[in-house]
Amino acid sequence: MGEVAKFRTSEGTPAYRTGTVGVLDIGSSKTVCLIGRAEPGSLRVIGAALRESQGVRQGTIVGMEDAEESIRDAVAAAENHADTRIQNVVISVNCGQPVSVTSRAAMALEGEIVGDAHLRHLLADGRSRCSLEDHEVIQAAPTTYVVDEARGVRNPLGMFAQRLGVAMHAVAVKPSPLNNLKLAVERCHLNVVGMQFAPYASGMATLTDDEKQLGATLIDMGGGVTSIAVFLEGHLVSADSIPMGGQQVTSDIARMLAAPLSAAERAKTLYGAALGDMEAGADVIPLAQMGEDADAAMRVPRSMLTRIIQARLEEIFSQVQSRLRQSGFDVAAGRRAVLTGGACQLAGVRELAGRVLNKQVRIGRPQSFPGLPAASLGPDYATAIGLLMAGATLPPEALNPDLALGPRENKGKGWLSRLTGGLFE
Repeated sequence: MGEVAKFRTSEGTPAYRTGTVGVLDIGSSKTVCLIGRAEPGSLRVIGAALRESQGVRQGTIVGMEDAEESIRDAVAAAENHADTRIQNVVISVNCGQPVSVTSRAAMALEGEIVGDAHLRHLLADGRSRCSLEDHEVIQAAPTTYVVDEARGVRNPLGMFAQRLGVAMHAVAVKPSPLNNLKLAVERCHLNVVGMQFAPYASGMATLTDDEKQLGATLIDMGGGVTSIAVFLEGHLVSADSIPMGGQQVTSDIARMLAAPLSAAERAKTLYGAALGDMEAGADVIPLAQMGEDADAAMRVPRSMLTRIIQARLEEIFSQVQSRLRQSGFDVAAGRRAVLTGGACQLAGVRELAGRVLNKQVRIGRPQSFPGLPAASLGPDYATAIGLLMAGATLPPEALNPDLALGPRENKGKGWLSRLTGGLFE
């Protein structure tokens, strides 16, 4: 049984817990803070704010004070909007070269009926085996159970078993970038009570149940990092990232056309396209030049701008395809790919991705919730909305592997009691 499935009602709708949930998506180009109010049957956004990220490059903190200021500003704005204060947050992680880690664990039951205590013990053992030298696990979850000889069991609760096994998948990152990310948050007087791999959170917000079950590749195109999350049979089965994103496209334009970065970003946003047949409007565009007056803008052929953008995006998608082949999930996860993140919003990106990856591609827009501003419904908000959903539905062991305690340490400390003292305000 998947972690999310544990917290669904009999009708299949998410069973949100009661409380206030705060989340932070700290990216290379923007920092988003969302505050939600969860009820048993609903989730409402009561505060939302976006600020330009400072001190973050390719998902990694490179300027602690600047990053702290961006986080503090975003949180303060969201708190003012919500008219409440938060202390605990769930954060997205895209730094530290994320990699997949798998493990297996098993236990003998001698014909007993599988109960909650058995599962807690088994999952704690499985999570403890998800380890990689010089890496820290940020999330871990079961992908399938084995009951005696029966494989592919989704929920073994209530079944007789002589032997019970589980396969686990985890995402691990280098510890120093992760610790710097958490430190930047903690310096804003916030507690990090949960972490999620950014494209996994995006997948929660954008993928359909059929896509997660039959196989889909989620490609999160951020400002500094393009991350990959492969879903199959309802679970995350592969994680990877490429240190290139929308900011590299902007830098290419600025460098090759001798334009300031701000002017290059504006030209990309207003006139950019990933394919020549997606161009529309003027054949030439104005582009300011570095060190010159604004009145001295140069007239640049729009086709030149498109060629620069297309070259970099083709390189990114080619690397995505190479990583998928290395992981073995290029074919196994099917032909469905979903793009999220701010960099996927350029005209023609979907079509270019389809050509390079040889997949059916769509743009992933997150589901809406009451109170969510209309401007927050684009693919660039997918990670933040997915974090909010995760914080309101996932058990604490899925949000923070450090809580995967053994039976002795776990005695008398149910997930709800630990969560009440951690995630929910």
